[in-house]
Amino acid sequence: MAAQRLPNEVPTPAGDGLRIAEATSSKPQPNGLQVIFVLEQASLELGKVGKTYQLLNSDEHANFLRRHKKDPADYRPDILHQELLAILDSPLNKAGHIERIYVHTKSNVLLSIHPQVRLPRTFKRFCGLMLQLLQKLSIRATNGSEKLLKVIKQPVTKYFPPNARRVGFSVSAPDVSDLRTWSENLDKDRAVVFVVGAMAHGKIDVSWTDELISISNYPLSGACCIGRICNALEHKLEIL
Repeated sequence: MAAQRLPNEVPTPAGDGLRIAEATSSKPQPNGLQVIFVLEQASLELGKVGKTYQLLNSDEHANFLRRHKKDPADYRPDILHQELLAILDSPLNKAGHIERIYVHTKSNVLLSIHPQVRLPRTFKRFCGLMLQLLQKLSIRATNGSEKLLKVIKQPVTKYFPPNARRVGFSVSAPDVSDLRTWSENLDKDRAVVFVVGAMAHGKIDVSWTDELISISNYPLSGACCIGRICNALEHKLEIL
């Protein structure tokens, strides 16, 4: 007997599904701080392995990458997966304060991700979903016409609200800031854009940030950095 698809499920190439969160569970709060995340330099590159196209990653395709004189350490889509889950799972998002997530890849592709999307929890299913997105350029919910994930035109800055505060994060920033103290100065009526690296090593290199800050004396993973950002804003907004 064929498997029956759930009502809000989007099929992926491997037969896995993408379920969409209830719209009412993350309804934006009026007059509340709105947050945009930009995940920079994400590794989402397709390669023809054998007879099929696959999302390249260092675990499964190390030999393939070396044969093509590429460093497997640069192919880490799992970092993006971890960062997206950290954002989508946060109470900040569930309270409706995440306006949009943008992903800029190393291949110079820009993706828009709706904050109500429910991504696959396992990495293999996530790879299948990203493969489908890069090939079809958009993914819709089965219960509506809205595109929950899509490839969009650049630059990313044209999607920012007017007067949005643009903040980058780097361990190389000159001063270390306590994020809870720093966030107390945020204007709740002014949107804020956070840009976080989604690569294995290196630093973000964008020209449109208003400020660059460091939030720890130690290098942090992208997911850990996002967790600190969300936690500080949840404290500011009294979200439990």
